[in-house]
Amino acid sequence: QVHLVESGGGLVQPGGSLRLSCAVPGSILSADTVGWYRRAPGKQREMVALISADGSSNYADFVKGRFTISRDNARNTVYLQMNSLRSEDTAVYCCNTDERVRDAINAALTGGNGEIFWGQGTQVTVSS
Repeated sequence: QVHLVESGGGLVQPGGSLRLSCAVPGSILSADTVGWYRRAPGKQREMVALISADGSSNYADFVKGRFTISRDNARNTVYLQMNSLRSEDTAVYCCNTDERVRDAINAALTGGNGEIFWGQGTQVTVSS
């Protein structure tokens, strides 16, 4: 299992922007899908955006047109550019590989602790 490290969160006004960064080992970035996920207070964790090794991306409906996922192989980093932020975007944002996400889901469904497959994340707070 690999541990990814998130950064870039903070406090921003509605309509503002933030860029999150995820440090990803090169061996993972070049071979696996990496995604951004978020969990707001009182809600389930949800997928935000995914980027595959070949650069193709997918987005949740609630961020289409506002967020952009990208990667910089030279810097071993996956980014999430967040524009037009809304209060409902407030959440802890984590990056993870598809493999670890599947492990987390399987653990949760079988009564185990799925949280061990997630890192600390970075807090995004959207408020006036």
